[in-house]
Amino acid sequence: MDARDVIKIGMSAERKLVVPPERTVGHFVPNMPMVYATPMMILEMEMASADAIAPGLEPGWVTVGTEVDIRHLAATPVGATVRTVARVIAVERRIIRFEVEAFDEKRRIGEGRHARGLVNVEAFGKRL
Repeated sequence: MDARDVIKIGMSAERKLVVPPERTVGHFVPNMPMVYATPMMILEMEMASADAIAPGLEPGWVTVGTEVDIRHLAATPVGATVRTVARVIAVERRIIRFEVEAFDEKRRIGEGRHARGLVNVEAFGKRL
């Protein structure tokens, strides 16, 4: 499968999450604040990116994260709603590149770039 045949620049998706205690840095690291953890924000960015292109993938194909270049700009407390947006900005044969952003109710809390690689699940499983 060649991603250029099915994935188009501008494809996008959005996810919303109410920050639970188990997605905070304080949940993972003792004595740290109970604010939205950077790895959890990146997870939502990756998932929004995958959502943006999932309808274009042929059966048996998925994408996996291959690159992240993210800035976490502001702390977000438990109970706040985070909206994460991903938009395709470039498509290569096997790599799709995204611009990603995250917002809470007050401001942008994260921004950056993410790339996903196109993978045939059956062939991937055989290599493992």
